[in-house]
Amino acid sequence: MTSRTRERRSTRGSESEELASSLHNGIDDDEMPDFSDAENYTDNISDGDLLADLLRQKPRPSDVNDSVIVVDNVPQVKQDRHEKLKNVIYKLFSKYGTISSDHFPFDDQGVTKGFAFICYANSQSAREALVVNGHKLDKNHTFAVNLFSDFEKFANLTEEWMAPEADPFQEQDDLHAWRLDEDCCDQYVVTSERGCRTSIYRSTLNKPELLHEKPRWSDAPAQWSPLGTFLATFHHNKGVILWGGQDFRRLHRFGHTNVQMLDFSPCETYLVTFSPQVHPVLPSEEPKSLIIWNIQSGAKTRSFHCEQLTSPWPVFKWCFDGKLFARLTTDTISIYETPSMGLLDRKSIRLADVKEIAWSPAGKILACWVSENQDTPAKVTLFGPFPCRDELRSKQLFNVTNCTMCWHPQGWYFCVKADRYTSKKTKKITSYNLELFRLASLESSVPVELVELKEDIISFEWEPHGHKLAIVHGEEPRTSVSVYEMRSDKVVLMKTLEKRAMNYLTWCPRGQFLVVSNIHSASMGGVLDYVDTVDMTTTNAVEHFMATDIDWDPTGRYLTSSVSYQRHKVDNAYWLWSFQGKLLQRNAVNEFISLQWRPRPPTLLIEADIKEIKKSLKIYQKQFEAKDRLTQTKASKELIEKRSSMMDRYHKWQKQLVENWRQQQPQRKDLRGGLDPDEVDNEDDEDEDNYDEGVLEFLVREEVLIIQQREAE
Repeated sequence: MTSRTRERRSTRGSESEELASSLHNGIDDDEMPDFSDAENYTDNISDGDLLADLLRQKPRPSDVNDSVIVVDNVPQVKQDRHEKLKNVIYKLFSKYGTISSDHFPFDDQGVTKGFAFICYANSQSAREALVVNGHKLDKNHTFAVNLFSDFEKFANLTEEWMAPEADPFQEQDDLHAWRLDEDCCDQYVVTSERGCRTSIYRSTLNKPELLHEKPRWSDAPAQWSPLGTFLATFHHNKGVILWGGQDFRRLHRFGHTNVQMLDFSPCETYLVTFSPQVHPVLPSEEPKSLIIWNIQSGAKTRSFHCEQLTSPWPVFKWCFDGKLFARLTTDTISIYETPSMGLLDRKSIRLADVKEIAWSPAGKILACWVSENQDTPAKVTLFGPFPCRDELRSKQLFNVTNCTMCWHPQGWYFCVKADRYTSKKTKKITSYNLELFRLASLESSVPVELVELKEDIISFEWEPHGHKLAIVHGEEPRTSVSVYEMRSDKVVLMKTLEKRAMNYLTWCPRGQFLVVSNIHSASMGGVLDYVDTVDMTTTNAVEHFMATDIDWDPTGRYLTSSVSYQRHKVDNAYWLWSFQGKLLQRNAVNEFISLQWRPRPPTLLIEADIKEIKKSLKIYQKQFEAKDRLTQTKASKELIEKRSSMMDRYHKWQKQLVENWRQQQPQRKDLRGGLDPDEVDNEDDEDEDNYDEGVLEFLVREEVLIIQQREAE
């Protein structure tokens, strides 16, 4: 504030006091002083200097315009249906903030014009509501949502074109750099110290290489995305954080308080998070239990009510391409489509007593089974391919108490295990059936074949990239392992391995090799049998005492067996085995919790290319064996790299000497009077008569051998 301003305010203050004193003493208006400025006085103080704080609070037109959105392609309805349309719009757009007002223009006939204005309490809510753009309300109406301020901006565009300024280049991390490993080594994440430490390792033959580690990185065991691009960590107060890149930098954060579970869509486009609600959510409030996020933008696409997680996780069953997902509720199957997140065809599938659903891993076919109800038998149904809702195939199952469904990894077959009973009074299970559906070709009907067993089926699993089905059956501890093969005309039992005392099996991701174990037994198990299903021979039988988990790496080269702290408080470790059962590593970890291999995306090679590589594998065999011998030496990685660097420098130096020798050839020729010594040497090499052959002998060593020692006389 200038001195003149202070003077002026002081003068005005004193004059005000004089006026008040005059009024108090009863002075007339004629005697009041004149407060007008002098004729030559110039006021150079602006209102912005005197009232800056008040002017900042003055509303601007842009503040209102930024809080208003325009929704186009709204259904055109008459006055009697306007309130219903308004409720639908409010239910959709109130998720993103408080709506202060709205306006639906009408034409002369009393019909809405097909667009609406919605005003939010603040501009932030209006910008969040833009994600509704592209939402499919029905077959004929897809919303187009824009800010009202955008219309003014585009209406006032100048005719002169100005080239946009180029943003400075910012180098981004390669999220797939881990797939460029020269030795094709996989990675895995280890959670230890009761979940307080998360470590990422590179799998090598001698010793795992630590890539990244953080204490208290996650409040629960970290989880890989389906294609291995992201690593998700749990944070009860912050939500879920995704990490990626070569240095595992932070990529996105999804705020969901007290998040307990998450799930990815198959193509890593969406993320689903679940957080239980302590207090019931009112119908008018936005649901917060289940939230679907867009991973690329980080925006919330839709949320659902789910106060208690009654159905098995994940709640949403995703289609193989991520374009559809289904949710099972009481007597209802709801199928949603992306990216609109709306209900497919605006209706659900009603099925009384439906218990379970499962998508095909390779097609838009949905399987479900319905439990029996009084005189109505149980039923297994295949719907699709979607968006068609027709029944592709159904099969009624009589006297069934429970069913378990299992798809083939390539979608070629579908298996249903049915637990059957004979007496309706006791409903005691007496037999177990395997209903096998063939879906290799959908052009014809879907045949169903039956495999019946009198023993309990403990575990069963399809062979990846193959046509075999392995099952563990019997009463523990006297169990057996049987392998069936789906041939063109029938199902054939290949062999039964009896008296194995196993309760768990897992296939190699590439097929052919099968590992059966007793890790789920009540006693301290840990036996692992490696079976080659080509000739059904047991290639190896090993043991990892008290093992609780078995995991294959994504390539099928290695297998890990581990002892988790959650089941045993001692001997916590994980061991690394080859696919043939050879022990490669023993890694003891303090309070080990879990190990999870980093997934790999499907190969881009076609079947013909894979066969050609297998045929030419012997060409690269020596190269691979030499590299394996190098990695199995006791020399450290730093020493190997040092030797390799020294060899590279030697070859570079040798190449430089050869080049110098060639450059000095004219000088050598001049020194010898035009005679090229290199050519003379070459001629001598060609003429064998110029050589004199001779023999040179010299003493290498001398040995004294006593044949017989003379006896002393």
